Amino acid sequence: MENVTASEEPSGSLMYRVERPVFNEGYIDSELLHRKKRTPKSCRRRITEHLRCSSEKAKSVAFSFFPILRWLPSYPLKKYLFGDIISGISTGVMQLPQGLAYAMLAAVPPVFGLYSSFYPVLLYTFFGTSRHISIGTFAVISLMIGGVAVREVPDSMFAVNGTNASQVVDFDARDARRVEVVVALTTLVGIIQFVLGLLRFGFLAIYLTEPLVRGFTTAAAVHVSVSQFKYLLGVHTARFNGPLSVVYSIEAVFRNIASTNVVTLIIGLVCTVFLYIIKDLNERFKKKLPIPIPGEIIVVIVSTGISYGMLMSENYGVEVVGKIPTGLLPPKIPDFSVFPNLLADAFAISVVGFSIAISLAKIFALKHGYSVDGNQELMALGLCNFMSSFFHTFVVTASMSRSLVQESTGGHTEIAGLLASLLVLLVVLAIGFVFQPLPTTVLAAIIMVNLLGMFKQVKDIPVLWRTSKIELAIWLVSFFASVLLGLDYGLVVSMGFAILTVIYRTQCPKNALLGQIPDTGLYFDVDEYEEAEECSGIKIFQSNTSIYFANSDLYVSALKAKTGIDPAQLLTSRTSQLKYAKRDNGESKTINHDSSLKKQAVVLLDVELGVTHEVVNGPQKQMHVYSNGRTTENHTESESEDDFFLQRLTPIHSIILDFTPVNFIDSVGAKTIKSVIKEYATVDVKIVLAGCSRILLSDLRTLQFFCEPVTSDLIFPTIHDAVLHCKHRKDLPICPDIH
Repeated sequence: MENVTASEEPSGSLMYRVERPVFNEGYIDSELLHRKKRTPKSCRRRITEHLRCSSEKAKSVAFSFFPILRWLPSYPLKKYLFGDIISGISTGVMQLPQGLAYAMLAAVPPVFGLYSSFYPVLLYTFFGTSRHISIGTFAVISLMIGGVAVREVPDSMFAVNGTNASQVVDFDARDARRVEVVVALTTLVGIIQFVLGLLRFGFLAIYLTEPLVRGFTTAAAVHVSVSQFKYLLGVHTARFNGPLSVVYSIEAVFRNIASTNVVTLIIGLVCTVFLYIIKDLNERFKKKLPIPIPGEIIVVIVSTGISYGMLMSENYGVEVVGKIPTGLLPPKIPDFSVFPNLLADAFAISVVGFSIAISLAKIFALKHGYSVDGNQELMALGLCNFMSSFFHTFVVTASMSRSLVQESTGGHTEIAGLLASLLVLLVVLAIGFVFQPLPTTVLAAIIMVNLLGMFKQVKDIPVLWRTSKIELAIWLVSFFASVLLGLDYGLVVSMGFAILTVIYRTQCPKNALLGQIPDTGLYFDVDEYEEAEECSGIKIFQSNTSIYFANSDLYVSALKAKTGIDPAQLLTSRTSQLKYAKRDNGESKTINHDSSLKKQAVVLLDVELGVTHEVVNGPQKQMHVYSNGRTTENHTESESEDDFFLQRLTPIHSIILDFTPVNFIDSVGAKTIKSVIKEYATVDVKIVLAGCSRILLSDLRTLQFFCEPVTSDLIFPTIHDAVLHCKHRKDLPICPDIH
């Protein structure tokens, strides 16, 4: 039945030749394909199999939940250990100043940044699947946490004497309460992330498309930078949160700019310039340097020493980090009473934190040839945040800058992160008090220099302008909404807009009429390619979208516009022509035209149209009338004029709907296509479908699409099958008066 051959032509081109009958779905389903016999499992049996315990299943679950069990027993000491040690030390050295700095963004005392740089990093070693990301504090997440803390625990709650007029705030009580709120938020984030991972919701990150995340993080960089101006200048302003908080923060800084502490400003600017130079040197000579120059820890050590020696806090009024307790705090149960107020914020932070972590994890996994499990990563982050929250930490995720350092300095496994966390632990237990004289302006400089990578994402704009205007719109909406409305509302608006763009793509697809490339079975857009030629009497319509309730009417409108055939208009024209025919027929009888002249006129018309009819004398003789290639009889001469106008309204006898781009169809879409087939049948235009996937055909059967007059014989596996079938239908002449 089908003969397929492949041969090598003398020119060297590989050729294939196929010779087979024209297939339709009716033949394929009944003769060509036979489904495999499968015995469906009962619901009870599936549940039993899922819950059945065996040693192999227990081992698989343990390895999945504790990925460390897979790689630690076979850890190559000689090959990996030295690189992991160097990487761990390098990352830990960065972890220390960043932990202190990002705690300020989270609106908690700096020591809690150190706690957050130890406990979660230690736990990720056991539960994480990525070998190269550095878990810990991150600017964007810290800023979102700080916004919640300031909203829930404003300064006005702790104003001395209960008024705002005095501008005196009990900072110790305020900070203690903010820590409680932040810890509760971290607990809730951990629960949400773990439950989502348990329910296999790791795919949630796909809804945060890359342009959205990059626009959002760039906006977060703006928020972070603005929040650090007051520390860089040494001025005291309130911390703002919510819509237009960036504007209010800038206004407050300029309003108090006259009180700038010059010494603080000089220290901040010197540290910023130094860190920028070091960062640039590390980038330029990263292939020559064995490890990056630890500019941040150098700045912290030197500035702490100078501040301590010159008593900058007492003599020059420079704001310093202050008390850092030595040792770890005992565990404490979070305050569950604030959970209802934090639920929406916790969900947003959960999704953003996971999205950042999984994006970095996938980048490094692709580069080094291993895989990461999105659901396990979600559970790992959830466990890190939940379990660590009992030890006074705030929400963590992967850090871009530290992850790059961990990977570039030779890190091979999670051992590097473990060593980095132990270095932080050493500082917390032994020498944490050393950093008490550290000026906060130095931490502000560290934060702002680390944001340079995020600000460079602005370069995405010209690239997206050239490649995808829709993704550019997502980037810009994400950026401006997050800058102006705040990160929480900005994220909601950005995700809503991104979903709207998906709807827009289905509402405004690219529609095309396809034509055949001569001597091939290939069909392309006739408006795009010169070689594509339309088949005589056939229109091939393609719309690059699925068909469902939101766009089914638009699909039909595009079909009528592209093919130029609107059955309603043709029926109106038919009615008009019949009306004129009857009037002319009545007039001809009144003036007693000779019947032979009338017959000659009919024959002449038919000859001009390329159709010959046999005309037989007598008013009641039968005539042959062509209707889409079929010959029907039992039409009398008195009916011949009506039949003439009835049969020749359009030169198109067939329309092929290319369903190759259609991924799904719902009940509304199926009913719409069915009604279109019936509507076009009233003007003798046959519609057939081509290129349906087996899944789509299964959906159509479920939707009871195949019932009279629509049958599976109207469905063809390829466009070429459909074209060959339609070419067997005879072309009909056009009525001269219809355009």
